[in-house]
Amino acid sequence: MAKYRIGLIILFIGAATLTAGCQEQNYGSFAQCLTEKGAVMYGAYWCGHCKEQKEMFGDSFKYINYVECTEKKQICEDAGIGGYPTWIIDGKSHEGVQPLSKLAGISQCKL
Repeated sequence: MAKYRIGLIILFIGAATLTAGCQEQNYGSFAQCLTEKGAVMYGAYWCGHCKEQKEMFGDSFKYINYVECTEKKQICEDAGIGGYPTWIIDGKSHEGVQPLSKLAGISQCKL
């Protein structure tokens, strides 16, 4: 019985790892597509909502065109950024945390 439980645990961990790997790859492609289409996320390191948005992408956030407004204040002012996070996609502003499905719909990038 103990061997059976250990086997199930190993199987579960393996399946979870495989699923996470596939999901990460999809988000990488999605994040790259957003950047290729000119989407930009504006935020600040201290912003909890920005952190939440970044965590949705996991490691794939590195592919997002991100502007840190505490370091590039003039760029953010010129873009009319009034709150964080703010996405600019196709010239339109989308304030607050955006579900990935909404970003996909706006950008026409496959999620």
